[in-house]
Amino acid sequence: MLAQLREIGDPDRDPTGRFPGSRSASVRIPAAHTHRYRTGLSLKPAARYDPILLGRIRRLRWTAYLLGATAFVLAFFHRLAPAAIAGELHQSFATSGTTLGVLAAAYFYVYFAMQVPSGVLADTWGPRRLFTAGALAAGAGSILFGLAPTLGVAIAGRLLVGLGVSVAFVSVLKLNAAWFSERQFATVTGLLMFIGNLGGFLSAAPLAWLVGVVAWRNVFVGTGILSLLLAALTWALLRDNPRQLGLPSIHEIEGKPDHSPHSGHWLDALALVLRNRMTWPGFFMNMGLIGSYLTFGGLWAVPYLSEVHGMDRALATYHTSLMIFGFAAGSLIVGAWSDRMGRRLPLLLCLGVVYAASWVPLIGGWAMPVPLSFALFALMGVSISGASLSWTCAKEVNPPALSGMATSVVNTGGFLGPAIYQPLMGWVLDASSGGGARALEDWRRALGVLFAFVLAGCASAFFVRETHCRNIYVARAR
Repeated sequence: MLAQLREIGDPDRDPTGRFPGSRSASVRIPAAHTHRYRTGLSLKPAARYDPILLGRIRRLRWTAYLLGATAFVLAFFHRLAPAAIAGELHQSFATSGTTLGVLAAAYFYVYFAMQVPSGVLADTWGPRRLFTAGALAAGAGSILFGLAPTLGVAIAGRLLVGLGVSVAFVSVLKLNAAWFSERQFATVTGLLMFIGNLGGFLSAAPLAWLVGVVAWRNVFVGTGILSLLLAALTWALLRDNPRQLGLPSIHEIEGKPDHSPHSGHWLDALALVLRNRMTWPGFFMNMGLIGSYLTFGGLWAVPYLSEVHGMDRALATYHTSLMIFGFAAGSLIVGAWSDRMGRRLPLLLCLGVVYAASWVPLIGGWAMPVPLSFALFALMGVSISGASLSWTCAKEVNPPALSGMATSVVNTGGFLGPAIYQPLMGWVLDASSGGGARALEDWRRALGVLFAFVLAGCASAFFVRETHCRNIYVARAR
């Protein structure tokens, strides 16, 4: 891992560790896209750049990365927190299962709706402005949620939080594309998922412990204040790309042609991404796989373990913590492994099948010793990490200048899922139990509905295009 991080930290080296040659680089673009890109760029080899300049780029790239990753940590925290405080929310607002599902899913409604606009804004407005505005909105929403006197105000707070954090992931991917090479993209994206899932980990067992010491409302007010501080740091320290500081781009340093921005209207660019049939398998895969993971881990896992297996909240949240940590660790390994293999699909498909299989014991309500149930939840987390390659694939099957829009479209599927599934599961549970105490059979029906979406997502993964870790538009031009 240290070797991987050293490689990521060296913009003056190509992915093999060697300095690129001193030849000028030129690129031919397919005729259908020649109006969008410049050609014939003459570039300097990396070895000729001042080491002080290269050191400055390394520092700036990690400053940008860490600020973006912090925003992503907060996004994950808010995304999964309702599972740990479901009891407190029920008591505070007297919710039914359906209403609790709506409250938790309010985050996903706006998050889902904002994914494509976030991609458009990341490509046109820039990550710095987008991050700052998002952190301000998320901070205000978290404070409103923590102070909410009624269910309606709490839902409004969750909506505002979802609006604010919805821009984080796509913006970080846009920054990664600008500050890291193509062969490092999956690695740093996996590292991003690892860091972001720390926020999800904090929203499980640590949050359950904290609300036993401090009121849950105070936790969210404090989180809101932290978001406002992040907004100020982002505006002061973050830059969209090296050129904004008068520095050479990462592609130029590597001796490769720089990707010029899309020259047409953003609607034309979005239409190009949407018309691309290679974009959509990742969308439906995320809707089934990531959507089911967020639905179960973000709300229903703790109630399921408590009502079916008689676990107390602490033990149940340890299970979700293991699932989150498995996702974090798996994403870090999968991204780096895929970059080194030079392929995407083997890991994506194998892990998708394992994830689908891990649902069988849950639907069956199998009674397992605690160590075995821990292992099952950890396996679910590790296996769902294969879906994190969908964002990398989306970037690699669309023009480089449209990476923000491409990843946002695919990412939309992962959040459309929970927006539908969380209240749907609550409705199935209420209907099956008649609004009373829920039995195993009620949970089997609800989880069976969710499992159908898991299978659909797993099937969609088999239609994802193998890119061999290269953007296919650039590869065609060579």
